[in-house]
Amino acid sequence: MSDLHRGRHVARFAASPADIGRALALRARCFRGGADDGDAFDAACRHMLVEEAPTGRLACTFRLLPLGGGGEIGRSYSAQHYDLSALEGFEGPMVEVGRFCIDPDLHDADILRVAWGAMTRYVDETGTQMLFGCSSFAGTETARYLDAFAMLRDRHLAPKRWLPRVKARDVFRFARTRAAPRQPDARRALKGMPPLLRSYLAMGGWVSDHAVVDRDLGTLHVFTGLEIAAIPPARARALRAVAG
Repeated sequence: MSDLHRGRHVARFAASPADIGRALALRARCFRGGADDGDAFDAACRHMLVEEAPTGRLACTFRLLPLGGGGEIGRSYSAQHYDLSALEGFEGPMVEVGRFCIDPDLHDADILRVAWGAMTRYVDETGTQMLFGCSSFAGTETARYLDAFAMLRDRHLAPKRWLPRVKARDVFRFARTRAAPRQPDARRALKGMPPLLRSYLAMGGWVSDHAVVDRDLGTLHVFTGLEIAAIPPARARALRAVAG
């Protein structure tokens, strides 16, 4: 995939150990308070960088793990936390999007837009039919996100044929608990959701019926899937306009 230049940002794949080191440094800052965030999955992934073109400052990074189909899903990072046996029957190329993070000091909406443009170009070039990964909420206290979880429960659960089952020991079963409000406050729910998850949902994405309490990273996360064929046509056209 060639570099994607849009406005004052450029998205490109890491091309050197130094590039990957910069990506890991931003991940460490966002996920671990500065501690090392590298893991065994990094070597198998492509690492995307979104930089400020004028300065070269790294604004965003994420990694992509391509899979030939559902039969390989056990190789994914997500499979360490969720029972994904239902997805083993998915036919067609899949890509796991992981460790997505934006420099917390930057608040430019174009960063996320360019990141999605780069993902769209990669999806089109590789024929990917599903994107998936773990969408993380900051912190491990579920009470902060009850409206968000209630909205996920009511509107965005995975189809039964793909629904992940529980594997992790520490989970919040928001689709079953009475703690989540019956009628979520939409404004509060959307405010509580991470931007990446909101983007997935706007394109027709879906989530697991439980959140994993990840005390190692200090997050709550839900498995998130997006079938490319299900993206609304208008949204797909908008994404491809950014992808170029």
